Formats: sequence, structure tokens, C-alpha cells
Amino acid sequence: MRERMAPSGENAKVRLAVDIGGTFTDVVLERGDRRYTTKLLTTPEAPERGVLDGMARILDAAGLAPAQVALVVHGTTLATNAIIERKGARTAFITTDGFRDVLALRNESRYDQYNLDIELPEPLVARHLRFTVAERLDRAGRVLRPLDEAAVLALVPALTRENIESIAIGFLHGFVNPAHERRAAALIAAALPEIPLSLASEVSPEMREWERFSTTVANAYVQPAIARYLRRLQAGMQEAGFAAPIHLMQSGGRLTTIETACRFPIRLVESGPAGGAIFAAAIAREAGLDRVLSFDMGGTTAKVCLVDHHRAHEARGFEVARIGRFRKGSGLPLRIPVIEMVEIGAGGGSEARVDTLGRLVVGPESAGADPGPACYGRGGTRPTVTDANLELGRYDPALFAGGRLPLDMDAARGALMRAVGDELGLSSAMAAVGVIEIVDEAMANAARVHAIEAGTALEGRTLIAFGGGGPVHATRLAEKLGIDQVLVPSGAGVGSAIGFLRAAIGYEAVRSLYQRLATLDIAAVNALFAEMAREAREVVTPASLGAAIRETRMASMRYVGQGHEISVALPVRDLAPEDRAAIKRDYEAAYARFYNRPVPGSEIEILSYFLVRETLTPEPPPPPPAPAMREVASTETRRVRDGATAREADWAVFARQALSPGDRVIGPAIIAEAETSTLLGAGWRGDITAQGWIMLTRASQGGEGR
Repeated sequence: MRERMAPSGENAKVRLAVDIGGTFTDVVLERGDRRYTTKLLTTPEAPERGVLDGMARILDAAGLAPAQVALVVHGTTLATNAIIERKGARTAFITTDGFRDVLALRNESRYDQYNLDIELPEPLVARHLRFTVAERLDRAGRVLRPLDEAAVLALVPALTRENIESIAIGFLHGFVNPAHERRAAALIAAALPEIPLSLASEVSPEMREWERFSTTVANAYVQPAIARYLRRLQAGMQEAGFAAPIHLMQSGGRLTTIETACRFPIRLVESGPAGGAIFAAAIAREAGLDRVLSFDMGGTTAKVCLVDHHRAHEARGFEVARIGRFRKGSGLPLRIPVIEMVEIGAGGGSEARVDTLGRLVVGPESAGADPGPACYGRGGTRPTVTDANLELGRYDPALFAGGRLPLDMDAARGALMRAVGDELGLSSAMAAVGVIEIVDEAMANAARVHAIEAGTALEGRTLIAFGGGGPVHATRLAEKLGIDQVLVPSGAGVGSAIGFLRAAIGYEAVRSLYQRLATLDIAAVNALFAEMAREAREVVTPASLGAAIRETRMASMRYVGQGHEISVALPVRDLAPEDRAAIKRDYEAAYARFYNRPVPGSEIEILSYFLVRETLTPEPPPPPPAPAMREVASTETRRVRDGATAREADWAVFARQALSPGDRVIGPAIIAEAETSTLLGAGWRGDITAQGWIMLTRASQGGEGR
């Protein structure tokens, strides 16, 4: 697909982005004021093959050679899938004597307090592959017991015998003094040079041993596969004639080099969803929207994220592979920078079934790309959300995915009847209505929970919908959430990939140094920041391509005795003793925003420090003047069954490329494009903005929908 963008020189640099999802691989190329997009099925057995095929296809459409591409940005869910599906490397964990079971003991909290049969996720490393050696540091990093080097070397035969493919090393208080971890790594590397090593002092140099060890083990678990994949992709691109650098999207919404990604692949776990959040934030900034809910629905999952003042909410960690739905504490903790969002198994490929209690259930299991939904005609037999949408008339079978993947209506109906209709005594059409209503409510519930946990409301926000399924389900989701305005930007079907091209190149360094604010060792903190700044510069400066760079510094603080911290901004310079008072004021103001008022007289402690260096993204041009609106009609119609009312009617069908700024579409209608379709139910109108976006508004916001 090709579309116009904001004006720029015809000789502007060519930039290319690729997003690998569980079902589709999206490719976007931007050249000056032109954008080319394509969507093709992911190739799970060799993901780089789909990427290279997509690149070749889009370059052919643009009439360009690989050597003309100046920058390639890539994001992938491969690390996430490896952890969720337990398909990572055979990993060993080496830790301090007496701490072998930290990964299994966790922090002893229960996500379901009164469930006597509570199920917890198994550690990524089995107990017999968790080894200990004698060594001990105190909390200040002083050596209480030297590292037993002979004991480290004695592990080599066992590691060899167990066919270990990756090793994680994490010692108690190693985040303060990494000497023992580094020495153990050097001994192991000399004996087993082919096995990659992940050190807790490098992967997650923060206090709290369970979170630190869990993150390090997860890094080791995915490192061999991700590094091999990235190297194969790099070699394939070089062979094809690409000379551009490859940058990887991180979970925190910033780009990094391929070398850093191979070393710390755990930071890529949420890279695809992060690109979607960056895309929504960029659109919000261009549209002047301060309060937004980002809604990204792909083939495997749906993601919702809060965006306030043009910036997605961020967090210092999250959980992966949760056992309990929406249950904090039921997954494996990862202590990495991440864009805060909720992700559920509710995508186009999510499978529907009737459970043992006779209830209709959708997801989290997904048909993925192979075999895919039943209507793909690739061997899938279970009904999915895509099959239900096809049965309801929401897709044109001949034009799905730009016509490259024609859909089989009979296969979709047959699958719906076998798995749902026959079980519940429903027609295939009513089975499809049930599937869609279940998945829409699941996504709405996820958004409600996310807003509650963030302490904010959804009313008054604009829903920005993208991904292959986002615009299809957006208006119904908005109705459930009490949202009256939905924005579908151009390129919505490949929004995450476009978001990659809007991201800053950046790196976050973190260190833990426990101190009371009243007795803060200013010299030690300044030395810590100097070390972190040097680490960040080594990654960001060579990859910045001369762009302006911004640095921010934060401290993680709490009142003494509390269990959770609040991040507070610090000045980007060496601290002075007189800064203590200002830091205290800033902390109390931040605390009051969360908990209504500070706690007078309580001492404050600082646990960790963070430093971020990132390139500055340019300000968007001022928006063009709003066009005068004119209602348009279509001669094409399609029989569609409304998911909310279950009633059938003829809906007008519009081709998005045929609509111009100022055109107004009145629902019920479908606006179709190559990678997705936008549905307007009764009572909705769609205005094509000056930027070419679709602004959907409910009738309650604009009279009778006009």
C-alpha cells in the first residue's frame, strides 16, 4: 500500500521498519513524503525468511535497491514467545551458596490469597540445573567470603554433561560489587567458550534478588535463539545488498544497536507492543490529544496502553507468562524498562471453544500463522476471531490482506459450527456473534483493569485504534468503555512498524545504592551517575547519527519501612549538598499525587538511580486547517450482521484510498483498506481529517451521527 505523508524532500533518507508478530510480519518503508506498507504471514520456523521476503516485496513496490535504504528498525515477539511457550535454551543458573531456591521461593506473596491450590509459574531453570558456589558479599559490597574458584571450575563437567546451552550467574549483592560475578564468568568462559553468559550485575544491577535473578535467567534463556536469529537476519540482509545499520526496538520504547540486543535480548520482550504505543503517542502529539487510550489488536494478542500528554506510561518492570489472568504476581518478573500496558490473548487468531462448563471461551490459544484461522485454508480447523468476523460480513474474502490471502467462507462456517454452533445449538452466524462479543468484552475488561491500576479514568479519552484488528473492533470497544471518539490513523494496519520509525535511539542504565536522603553520600552518587553516563554514551552516541541527545536522571525513593518506590527526577549535573532539600520536596509532591498527602516527619530512603540517554525526536509540523465536511455516499454495500444487536442489514462500503479530507461517512458502514477495515456501527460517523485520518464520533457527541 502507498500513501502520502507530510511533505519533505524527495531525496530524504529511505527508512524501513519490520515488526514480526505471532501471525503477521508487517513491513513499512518511508521515502520522503511516500510510505509503502505490506503485510505477510510470519514464518515461525525461520522468521528471517519472512522478514527478507517482506523487505524484497516492499523495495520492489517502491522501485528501490537495498543499498538505498539508510536505516532499518526491527521489533519482534520472538523473545516473548520463547518464554511463554518454554522453548528457550537449556539454561543453568549459578548463584551464592544457600540461595539455590530463590527462583522457586519467589517473594512468598500469593496472587490469590485464599486459593489452597494456587498454581505458580515454574522457574525457567529446573532445580537440578541450579548450582551454588561458596562466596559472600555484604550489602555494601565488602567481601565476607572470597569466591571459591575451585568450586566454580568444578561445575564445568556437570555443565558439559547436562548439555547446557546458556548460563546465568547471579550472586547475592552482586549489583553493588560485581567482582565475584565477573571472576566466575571469566573462569567459565575459559573452560566453555562457546556458551553465552548472562551476569545479573549487567542484566539487572538492582536490589531484590528474586527479580534480579529472574530477569538474568530469562535473558540467558532467550539469548542463544535471539542472537542466532539476529545474526542470520544480519547476514541475509548483507547478502541481499543492504548496507544500513539495524536498530532494535526495546520494551521501553527506545531503539538500540544489534550488538546490545544480542547481549541483552530480554529488553526486546515487549518490543512489538512498544512500537504500537510509540505510534499512538506520535499520533496523539500530531492531533493535539492529551488523553488517549492506545488499542493495538493484531493476529495473536490485543494491547491497551494509556498515553497522557503525548507520552505512553512507563514502568520499571513487568511480568511475563502470567498464569492468572490480570493477576499481578502470577507471572515471571522481569526488571527492565518497559512501556506499561496490558496484553491479552485476544487477536484475530484467538481460538474459540466451549469449555467443560458449557461456556463459550475465546483465547488465549492462537492459531498463529501456521496453520492460522480456518478461513486461511492452510489446515486450521478451530474457529477464530477472524473466522467470526468473516461470517458476520466484516471482511471481503477476496480483499483480505490486500488480496494476497483470500479467505474461505465455507471453512470458517464449518469451524464455527463444529466447535461452537453444534455445542450450543446456534447457527454459524449466532456463534460468530457470541465469539465477537466475548472477545470485545475481554478487551474492554482489560482496559478497565489497566485504568484502575493506573489510578485514572477512561471517560473523555480518545481511542487510537490500529493493528490488523483494531479498527474492526474499535467502535464496539469504545461503546463498552464509555468512549465517544475513536481515531484510526493512516497506516493503522501496520501501526507498530510505523511506530518503530518514530522511536528515539536510547539506552537506560540503572544502579542500586541504598542510602537515607538525610545522610546522602553526594560524592558516591555523582560517581555512580558518571559510570552510568559513560555506559549509556557508548551505546547511544555511535548510533545517534548526529542527532541531538537528551539525558534524564531519576531516583527510586520511598519512606523508610515502605515496600514500594516512587521515581523522582534529578538534575542532570553533579549533585551538591543543597540539592537534598529540593529532592525531598519533589519526592513529597510526587507522593502526594499518588496518595493524596505526604507523611510528615518520616525519613526518606533512595534505593536505585536511573539514567536515560536518548535522541530527540523532531516536533511535528503544525496541523493543516480542518476541512469543511461533506457527507459522501457509496454505491457498494455488503450484508453485515451487527455484533451488538445481532441484526443483519446492508452496510455501505467505502475504499479508504477513494476518500479525501473533508469526506464524512455515516454508519453503519465499512471503510476498507489493504491491511485492515474500519467499522462504523449505527450511530457513528467518520470524518476524514486534513491528515487523512478517520475520526469516528458517536451520535451523542454530534447530534444524529451527522
